[in-house]
Amino acid sequence: MGGVAVTPKYLIYATIEVDGVIEKSDVIGAIFGQTEGLLGDKLDLRELQKAGRIGRVQVNIESKGGKSKGTMEIPSSLDKVETALIAAAIESVDKVGPCDARIKVTRIEDVREEKRKKIVERAKELLLKWRSEGAPESKELLEEVLKAVREAQLTFYGPDRLPAGPDIDSSDTIIVVEGRADVINLLRHDYRNVIAMEGAVVPQTIIDLTKEKTVIAFVDGDRGGELVLKELLQLADIDFIARAPPGREVEELTGKEIAKCLRDKVPVDQAHLVLEKPHVPKEPTKKLELPSHVIDEAKELLGTLEALLFDGDWNLLQKVPVRDLAETLQSLDGVKYVVYDGVATQRLVDIAERKGVSLLVCARVGDIAKKPESLEIATLNEVLG
Repeated sequence: MGGVAVTPKYLIYATIEVDGVIEKSDVIGAIFGQTEGLLGDKLDLRELQKAGRIGRVQVNIESKGGKSKGTMEIPSSLDKVETALIAAAIESVDKVGPCDARIKVTRIEDVREEKRKKIVERAKELLLKWRSEGAPESKELLEEVLKAVREAQLTFYGPDRLPAGPDIDSSDTIIVVEGRADVINLLRHDYRNVIAMEGAVVPQTIIDLTKEKTVIAFVDGDRGGELVLKELLQLADIDFIARAPPGREVEELTGKEIAKCLRDKVPVDQAHLVLEKPHVPKEPTKKLELPSHVIDEAKELLGTLEALLFDGDWNLLQKVPVRDLAETLQSLDGVKYVVYDGVATQRLVDIAERKGVSLLVCARVGDIAKKPESLEIATLNEVLG
């Protein structure tokens, strides 16, 4: 049978035994004829092949002593469930011409997974060759390659084109995070059923998905994460809540920390437990004197989750969302003062020190193990009195 060329996701492998002497064309005719209408028009083999969803049926058959035996391969670009249905339908064929027949599906192979394995093995070989001097252990190389492969699996899901892992459709449970960087970090640690909101407003794609799936909302351990979580709880059907440790962001967590956060998730009816303010180190009480125009702008910041970046003369260089602050700081030169409605995390403090920032004014001070001497940290409450 002809049809559009198929780029298969899966290969159905089957064996066939027939009580009679038959040819390849007889087997193919029997498969298409006896499955016609069996699963409805949507899964009709002829229509699927015309549309390029099912590829050319490959049959190898040998006849001996009045009986025929052989194998079949059927490529499919359908999803897992539909491919399994097609495989089961093929097994229902019990006649080839006038002869009794028995078809048995032996396995269904994920073609992409096999390709990924070959890519990983080849990448290991290339890295070993590339790093012939002082090459790390093979296990370390494999983990490095696997992390790159997982990160490369980032996709864009739904009409809103939200950053996501490749298993959103096939998983019964999904993890909803705040941003693209969170998705990439979870992919690095082999969580493939993750999708990002990409903003403070809950996209319709997320709302629709939460009606069909078991949903874990996994947010940062700061005020921004709390606000995102409140928004999600109002608009979407959330089942469980997980939060990063106080002052930490999902994008910076290790695999062990991610696993612990997800293990410690709580049912949505216990949302009050994760929305309580975590204990944080005592904020500094030293009174700071800021220019009057900066104080006015700081008052307007409260509740906006935005950041203001100033030069050494308190001239405003840029205004950005807090979620983009770290990335902006790394790429922008000349920033001396930062005033923002967010949490001072260790990561942000380290970036600020590297970029020569001398003052961070934040909504709250998170868990900071190492505070640079060159950087002063204050809170908006302190500045505004």
